[in-house]
Amino acid sequence: MKIVFLGAGSVEFTQGLLADLVAFPDLGEFEVALHDIHPERLDTAEAAARVIAAGRPVKISAHLDLRRALEGADFAINMIQVGMIDATRVDFEVPARYGLRQTIADTIGVGGIFRALRTFPALDRIGRAMAEVCPEAWLLNYTNPMAMNVWYLAAATPVRNVVGLCHSIYWTAHDLAELVGVPLEEVSYLAAGVNHQSWMLRFESGGQDLYPRLEEAIERDPGLLRRVRVDMYRRLGYYPTETSEHSAEYVPWYLRDESEIERLRIPVGAYIGISEENVRQYEATRDALRAGRPITVEGTMEYAPQIIHSVTTGTSRVVYGNVQNRGLVGNLPDGCVVEVPCVADALGVRPMAVGDLPAQCAALNRAYVNVNELTVRAVTEGRPEHVRHAMMADPNTAATLTVEQIDELCGALLEAHGELMPESLRSRS
Repeated sequence: MKIVFLGAGSVEFTQGLLADLVAFPDLGEFEVALHDIHPERLDTAEAAARVIAAGRPVKISAHLDLRRALEGADFAINMIQVGMIDATRVDFEVPARYGLRQTIADTIGVGGIFRALRTFPALDRIGRAMAEVCPEAWLLNYTNPMAMNVWYLAAATPVRNVVGLCHSIYWTAHDLAELVGVPLEEVSYLAAGVNHQSWMLRFESGGQDLYPRLEEAIERDPGLLRRVRVDMYRRLGYYPTETSEHSAEYVPWYLRDESEIERLRIPVGAYIGISEENVRQYEATRDALRAGRPITVEGTMEYAPQIIHSVTTGTSRVVYGNVQNRGLVGNLPDGCVVEVPCVADALGVRPMAVGDLPAQCAALNRAYVNVNELTVRAVTEGRPEHVRHAMMADPNTAATLTVEQIDELCGALLEAHGELMPESLRSRS
């Protein structure tokens, strides 16, 4: 079995996933091929991987060449970040000059749109290479914006087996179980929607609904009402599965208003600090490895290692995946990317239909899907004007800026990102 890490220079993530894999004793011998376009980060990832795999039956190799890395692969884990922290700063700083606030900027919104646009050319290369050298392999995508990237892979590349993975539903269940005082292993739950905006449709223990206990927890701690996702839950009736920081920028209600930012303690621009901390952690790991000092590595509880274990050993488990909607969620558009439970076993990863979402939840998801669709179509149809249309359709952007400001911001970002943009978008329409 061969597993390829694409964007292995995301060293902390690489370490955690590999730690998860080597913790499965029944995987036996396997190969891990690390790929990155940055030589120093690739060297650091390889050094870390050799420390983690020491004494285990794991073969480690490192490759600057994508095709060489993918040859004979059974699984490829995608965690690339095109443009790194410099591009992230552009995604925040240019919109901020127009008065547009963002928190994480990696899903929809202006930041999500432009992160997708600069990622699509890399996905083209990955999809073509996999179709040629490992056509049966599973592509397990972690790169955001999740829904746009999975949609683009399905629409524009020949890759056959792809599923997008995110930990938000698992950690929502974990945190809610803690909040209501029930051990996670005694909780059963069902969630569905779109990535970073799914909904906890059922939250139970022993056949009993746990939502009343959540209400009691909120009554005991009114400070919880000063969180976006709790505010959304109280108004919509279903708990959203992503953090308040994320959730705030997918709707038109919060970030446009100073008093709402204060009431709900929304950390505007939070991801810049997170990105800077990621760089510091990478540098600390690099320096420790160079000096021969030990590094601390913890498992991640991520889905990719679980899927690899299930497909390889036949162990059946349920994970949550982002896949094209082919009758899975009845009141979201056909072909869009939805987040639903999936069975992982020797046959692969098979999504489960969940039926219709509550109408109010589906309404918000459809606004999210509109941004996804226009962004993907901008490139697949060679329609640069759809970038502006996607920004106009985005809830937070439309609630904050005039259409003229949106047009100007679109041009400014296309220029600022320059050669990172798909070639068809570089001359603005």
